[in-house]
Amino acid sequence: DLKAIYGADTLEMAEANLEHFDETWGKDYPHVVKSWRNNWEGLTVFFEYPKDIRKVIYTTNAIESLNSVIRTAVNKRKVFPSDQAAFKVVYLATQQASKKWSMPIRNWTSALNRFMIMFDDRISKHLI
Repeated sequence: DLKAIYGADTLEMAEANLEHFDETWGKDYPHVVKSWRNNWEGLTVFFEYPKDIRKVIYTTNAIESLNSVIRTAVNKRKVFPSDQAAFKVVYLATQQASKKWSMPIRNWTSALNRFMIMFDDRISKHLI
């Protein structure tokens, strides 16, 4: 039922699906409903993007995995002498993690095309 919220076509549909979730599961999982309501503004930012991009965002465990790799690398050092040092650690952790990626991201081609339309100046320089 949570998938109906973040997989909705519009923000309005997501809000209606949250209401339905609350009616169905609110008594059993009040903390889940409360968390969604308290964080609604942050959780629904991705509705500002087209569906192609949103689908990649909410179906990609790679993002969670990458965040975990970065968090681990940063926590090993705790203190950095400069911002540049922190950026280097994040960069190196990302490079190491990318070597292990073997599964393609589902629907990536359509999402990449949409990214290029929206952010051409920022993306095209990174594509070969």
